[in-house]
Amino acid sequence: MEVYSTGYTAETERFGQEMESSTKKIIPGFRLTFGITVTFLGLLVILPLSYIVIYTLKLSPERFFQVIFSKRVVTSFALSLSSALIATLVNTVMGVVIAFVLVRYEFPGKRIMDALIEIPFALPTSVAGISLTALYGERGVLGKLYSHLGISVAYTRLGIIIALTFVSIPYVVRSVEPVLNNLDHSIEEAAGSMGASRSLIFRRVIFPEIAPAVFSGAALSFGRCLGEYGSVVFIAGNMPYKTEIVPIIIMSRLQEFNYSEASAIAFVMLIFSFMILFISNIVSSHNIKIKAGIR
Repeated sequence: MEVYSTGYTAETERFGQEMESSTKKIIPGFRLTFGITVTFLGLLVILPLSYIVIYTLKLSPERFFQVIFSKRVVTSFALSLSSALIATLVNTVMGVVIAFVLVRYEFPGKRIMDALIEIPFALPTSVAGISLTALYGERGVLGKLYSHLGISVAYTRLGIIIALTFVSIPYVVRSVEPVLNNLDHSIEEAAGSMGASRSLIFRRVIFPEIAPAVFSGAALSFGRCLGEYGSVVFIAGNMPYKTEIVPIIIMSRLQEFNYSEASAIAFVMLIFSFMILFISNIVSSHNIKIKAGIR
């Protein structure tokens, strides 16, 4: 026991010395890259966001709460949150299905379909909004079809949800796709050989592995939906208390040169979005540590 303990201590000490020496070599590069990172984020992210706080502080606490809890603003927050949540739920389900099809099956036009997933990233959101309005309007192809069924899409909450779904679906697909690509098929084959159905294999084997990626993609999708403006402004109709989402009401305040109230509303939205993404990062980090065997 004494020999084993001495050898283990010497090995541990040698490993610590190697790590310390390697760390000393890494420090200069770390300092340079860390400084560049902090400077870049400071100029392009932190500094612009700080001005939102500065303009918000120009309002007194009483005026701040009057703006935030006014009926029009509260209604727009409720519409934005509920529409973003519904769009995210749709994206979560359909994103997993699309990712599964693209990874597991070979079919004609697969490359084209895979490229189409990226279109919402490359297409200007205002163009997407105009296209959706033309398609789902009263004179549009789908708009006429839905109108015969008594369903109105353009200038309604349904139109907002469709626009949000369009611009945020790639986040779920691209988050889940690489995890499915790296999934070990032997586990699925073993479960299948034991008589498990395909649905049971998906629920018990596949989904637990892709769940962190699904959650991360859903959080990114939800964050994008909350801040979306260009694709919604045309199809929403922007009617106060009905189809006016938060980004639209912020723009209306800016057009009135009421920067303080616009910043106050944006500040609340910023805090909410940051908390969603922060929780997503914590959950993703926790799941990575669990997979790596770190408790």
